[in-house]
Amino acid sequence: MSFKALVAVVGVSLVGAGCAVAPVGEDTALKQAIASPARTPAFVARDAARKPYEVLHFFELRPDATVVEISPGAGYWTEILAPYLKPRGTYYAAQYPQDGGGRAYYQEYYRNFRAKLDANPAWYDRVRVTAFGKGRYDIAPPGSADIVLTFRNLHNWMNDGYAEEVMAAFYRALKPGGILGIEAHRGRTDKPQDPRAADGYVRQDYAIQLARQAGFVFVGSSEALANPRDTKDHPAGVWTLPPTFRLGDKDRERYAAIGEADGFLLKFRKP
Repeated sequence: MSFKALVAVVGVSLVGAGCAVAPVGEDTALKQAIASPARTPAFVARDAARKPYEVLHFFELRPDATVVEISPGAGYWTEILAPYLKPRGTYYAAQYPQDGGGRAYYQEYYRNFRAKLDANPAWYDRVRVTAFGKGRYDIAPPGSADIVLTFRNLHNWMNDGYAEEVMAAFYRALKPGGILGIEAHRGRTDKPQDPRAADGYVRQDYAIQLARQAGFVFVGSSEALANPRDTKDHPAGVWTLPPTFRLGDKDRERYAAIGEADGFLLKFRKP
């Protein structure tokens, strides 16, 4: 199916799209990593909204896994994943390329992230940094990853027109049986998906179909990040809400009361 055809059929109900899959067992080591006093306080303050334990447990994280995180940004998830995986696993941080891919703010992300790693070798000396961006998809050796994770990035790739290429890269990096975990801002179902996701929201059925087109099998979803207060019709899109508050002080209290955007978690498996 072409990308244009995908846009046309995205409103069709998908079998299993509402299926919830709950992981089993308790991961004490993961809870300890999240509770570490060495984590950045501003990141810890967002745990109530981002629910790191529920998210990573749903994506079947385990301490001996090879995990690729896509575009780790300032390192919210890095502070949890790197120390958790260091003793027995492998953590690839597929960060924006050092040259920024022609964008100065991507270069800044890379420099800041590299400085973060260099400042704390006790946590980060085993982190493997790879380059990720449009046309830069060598995120890990082919067939090497147990889990590929992406958090709130899908709308960016849609906006730049390379979401299909990204899904193909994830498929190449994963082992057979490997997990792709996607977190994104959930779009409304009463209007067609903007293929560029200009407001930052992505329909859940649209995301499922994108991954299926790349060859992934849909395993299930989680409502851990659901926020029914989010009406998804804000003047500056998802960035109207915390933590961005793009409108500054205008109606800030109202948007703060809504909280971070309604989100979905989708889990896929490479056959």
